[in-house]
Amino acid sequence: MRVIVTGGAGFIGSALVRHLVLEQGHEVLTIDALTYAGNLASLRAVEGHANHRFLHADIRDAAAMQAAIHDFRPDRIMHLAAESHVDRSITGAADFIMTNVVGTFTLLEAARDYWNGLEDKAAFRFLHVSTDEVYGSLSEDPQALFRENTPYDPSSPYSASKAASDHLAKAWHRTYGMPIVVSNCSNNYGPYHFPEKLIPLTILNALEGRELPVYGAGENIRDWLYVEDHARALDLIAERGVPGETYNVGGRNERRNIDVVRRICQVLDRLVPTPRPREELIRFVTDRPGHDARYAIDASRLENELGWRAREDFDSGIEKTVQWYLDNGWWWRPLRDGYGGERLGLLEKTA
Repeated sequence: MRVIVTGGAGFIGSALVRHLVLEQGHEVLTIDALTYAGNLASLRAVEGHANHRFLHADIRDAAAMQAAIHDFRPDRIMHLAAESHVDRSITGAADFIMTNVVGTFTLLEAARDYWNGLEDKAAFRFLHVSTDEVYGSLSEDPQALFRENTPYDPSSPYSASKAASDHLAKAWHRTYGMPIVVSNCSNNYGPYHFPEKLIPLTILNALEGRELPVYGAGENIRDWLYVEDHARALDLIAERGVPGETYNVGGRNERRNIDVVRRICQVLDRLVPTPRPREELIRFVTDRPGHDARYAIDASRLENELGWRAREDFDSGIEKTVQWYLDNGWWWRPLRDGYGGERLGLLEKTA
């Protein structure tokens, strides 16, 4: 199968590319603009592979997208390219609107032009990959879960931009009949994760003996999904998902942020002992504006209809993740030189 992956040099995208090329044997064209979070080093495992090509291009560039799609002639387009960090969206929303909304529109139009010329239109698939943050915030009731029919209620510029792109993808299916499927996932973690997000930032700060910032009281709850489990889910959704439908992907691993940070400290203390426990580095800091209290995914549809199951629980996944960062300083050290983990997304106080 011939597959285009946009955003394939990013965190989730590179995991998907590695899965498609190395485990599935598909021919993959990775498209990435190589912004700060796009990293060719994340594709080292497929570098030079006969089934992999890389194109440095921006999804907002209509001519480049038209040419790439028509030249490669994919069976699938798996769209992951996006600005994704909530904190950055708070003080720099324009990039999120331009990439996540305008970029998705541009890619959809290029894909529609290509699809219109296909003889077997039904065999083509466009998978739009999104986030559970579009649904807003849940109560602490453990029975309250995000489901595919949960109303959208985004809280941040990031989640609003992804909600808009979800609506575009669904509208292009309903209006033009394109075979488009949408997925919404919970928080991912694992190897090759840019160290601005909670888990990689905590691992690297703890390794270096720096303070471990935790927003508010650390009570915010997230459902954690190991990135390689997510990659397998995306492959399955693109292959067997019903056009026009949405599939939620979650790990069934709810944890408070403070418990995530403490667990990382415990794993590191065992693997790389220090005189004092790393939990002493935890510092509670001013909460993020509009910080959603809880996310949790009901992945029953994906599990029951398509047969997917997460292979990693949080404890096994975090062990693998911490060990990967210990073993792969070659990947993350250059990134730390450019971004040292300073706080992002703080609003200036007004009188």
